Amino acid sequence: MAISSTLFMNAQHNIPKSIEKEALKALSFYPELTKNKIEFRFRKNIKKSTMQARPTFQSLFKKRRNRTYVVLISETFKISDKEFTTKDIPSDILIGWIGHELGHIMDYQNRSKINLISFGLKYLFSERFIVEAERAADTYAVAQGMEKYILGTKNFILNHSDIATSYKNRIKKYYLSPEEIMVLVEERSR
Repeated sequence: MAISSTLFMNAQHNIPKSIEKEALKALSFYPELTKNKIEFRFRKNIKKSTMQARPTFQSLFKKRRNRTYVVLISETFKISDKEFTTKDIPSDILIGWIGHELGHIMDYQNRSKINLISFGLKYLFSERFIVEAERAADTYAVAQGMEKYILGTKNFILNHSDIATSYKNRIKKYYLSPEEIMVLVEERSR
C-alpha cells in the first residue's frame, strides 16, 4: 500500500530532519496527502498527548484543498517518572504514532470550516467524542495499510512496563484495541 517516499520530497511538507525518515514512511501510506501542506513541529509539552494533528487557524478560512495542517510532537514524554525524548522512541513506533495523526488529517480534509470548529469544541468537552475521533484516526490508518505500525505502537504502549497505568488506560479507553484492528484488517481483506 505504501508509495515511494521520494514522492514526498518535493511536496509541501515541512519535516524536521530528526524525524524525516519516519514521517516520510508514514506519509507514503497516504498518497491522498501528497499535495496537502503539512508541517511537523516539535513542542516542549502537549497536555495528555504525545502528538496532535490539526488544521492551522488561518487555513480554516481557505478552501478545503488549500488548508494547512500541523502535527505537533512533544519533544519529551514521561514514562512513569522517567522523561524520554522523541528520539528515544523506536522508529517503527514513531511511524505508527505519526500514521495515526495523519489519519486525523484524512478525517479533517472532508470537513467544512463550521464542522471543524464544532469538531474542536466537541473534542475539548466530550469524552464520547474523543473516543469517536481517536478511533476514526486509527481506522483511517488501518485502511491505508498501516496496521503493522499501529499495532506496534499500541503493543509498545500497552506492554511497556515503565509506562504509567493511567496512560495505558487512556489508550484502552479512547483508541482501537489490537483485536479491533485485526477485525478491520480482516474486513479490508475480504
